[in-house]
Amino acid sequence: MKQPKQVDAGSPPEFLTVDEAAALLRVNRKTLYEAIRLGQVPGVVRIGKALRIRHAALVESAAGKGRDSALESRR
Repeated sequence: MKQPKQVDAGSPPEFLTVDEAAALLRVNRKTLYEAIRLGQVPGVVRIGKALRIRHAALVESAAGKGRDSALESRR
C-alpha cells in the first residue's frame, strides 16, 4: 500500500483555487473565470462543481509573459 505523499509546508500546493491563482497572477478573479471559460488557462481541473488549477501549469504558462499575454486580453 502506498504512503500518502508528504507535502512540504514551505512549498506551494499542487492545485490552487481560483482565488489563489488570481492572487498569484495579480488579476481579478472574474477575469480569471472568464479566461478559464474561454480555455485560455492551462491546468484547469473540475472536481464536482469546484475548479482547481495546477500550480506548475500556471507558472509555466505565465513564465516570461506579461499579464496580458498569459490571459490574452480581449480587444
